[in-house]
Amino acid sequence: MVVSDPVKGLTDIELMAHLFRRAGFSATRDEIEAAVAKGYEATVDDLVHPERQPDLDYAEIYRYWPDMLQATRVEVNNAHWLYRMVNTKKPLEEKMALFWHMLFATAFNKANNARMSNRQIAMFRRLCLGDFKTLLLELSKDPAMIFWLDNQENTKHVHNENYGRELLELFSMGIGNYTEDDVKDCARAFTGWGYSHMVKNGPYGRIPWEFEFHPELHDYGEKTFLGETGNFDGEDIIDIIVRQPATAQFIAKRLYLHFVADQVDQEAVDELAEVFMRTGGDIREVVKALLLSDTFRSTKSYYAMVKSPADHVAGVVRLVGDHTFPEYGIQRVADELTYMGEMLLNPPSVEGWHTGKEWIDTGILVERINFAAGMVADPNKPGVRAIINRLQAEGELSPERFVDSTLDLVGPLPVKPNTRDTLVNHVSHEGPLTFGDADAADRRVTELLQLIVATREFQFN
Repeated sequence: MVVSDPVKGLTDIELMAHLFRRAGFSATRDEIEAAVAKGYEATVDDLVHPERQPDLDYAEIYRYWPDMLQATRVEVNNAHWLYRMVNTKKPLEEKMALFWHMLFATAFNKANNARMSNRQIAMFRRLCLGDFKTLLLELSKDPAMIFWLDNQENTKHVHNENYGRELLELFSMGIGNYTEDDVKDCARAFTGWGYSHMVKNGPYGRIPWEFEFHPELHDYGEKTFLGETGNFDGEDIIDIIVRQPATAQFIAKRLYLHFVADQVDQEAVDELAEVFMRTGGDIREVVKALLLSDTFRSTKSYYAMVKSPADHVAGVVRLVGDHTFPEYGIQRVADELTYMGEMLLNPPSVEGWHTGKEWIDTGILVERINFAAGMVADPNKPGVRAIINRLQAEGELSPERFVDSTLDLVGPLPVKPNTRDTLVNHVSHEGPLTFGDADAADRRVTELLQLIVATREFQFN
């Protein structure tokens, strides 16, 4: 067994699987082994440069699922995004798009314009690893966000503070780092930032909105914001925000909670904040530093986070090798995210979703287990067959070896001793695993897989 770092105690396979779970939505064993051969740092470098990889074949996608091209229904857009999570060659791009969606929470249920929701996610995907200033500027011009936080009603005649307040409180700095006067002048700077043709509909639903600056509605007066005074507009405000140490701390903390652990390590956050400040808010450099950090690669962060529904569903689909073709069935799978409490494109409030242990309650746990167990029960799914073939290549397996090898191929997934004892006790009733009777072997492997995905440990990432 090759240990990637004797101090941290993770093998090369464990560390690489950990990287793909956190910086994507899991990987096949073949993908993990290929990445190990390439090396950890080289793999991280590839992940933070998604532009090096090809995009999905949209000619094929739109041919077999034209609804994805029209993007008029939120359910189709959810299925589209899940399809990307499962099949992308750019996993970190999708994971970062999800991160920004969770941070800049914008819900379909208010605007009722699925195309604009889809466009916002495409914008996150395009800018997710760029500089934070550009991302905030595009967010402020995004029609879905403008409508969500009522900035089309923010004029020199009547200041609407919704967007200005949330920009400071939830999107960039956090409570305690600005005053009420800062909120007021921030809102004034964004007056006149709206969009065109608010209510026009076309034959296929809402016409996509476009950002439009209305100069006659803008407040051109002098403003004071975070100690600076001038005739500021929204871009000036964003420039000031990005220079603040509080912003560096805020983004570093959110990235840590998304990628590393459900509890904050302030020293690790400080290191990421320093990278943010030194690079002028270069998110690519901050994320790269995070993925290369000792904290991320330590055993303390290994399976230390509760899986989000997106991580759980996309990870299971990737494990079994299903939905690699744009078929309608993936919309039913995407519905599982809603049943588990994370309807994409429709967060419950501007705060987004509450994560960690709050992802799971009694009913949702049953839903998670039933979904995963149903997926791994089919020995004809490519990923399940790959596990069976790898087990068969080991020859006859004792009950202990059968359990340990299957756990290794599923994760590797570490389980507590009592969990392992329970699994071994179950498979021991039929003795060693042999492959003389192929149907019996398939049944035993899929039964064990169903038990594994029902464990407490499988709910962690």
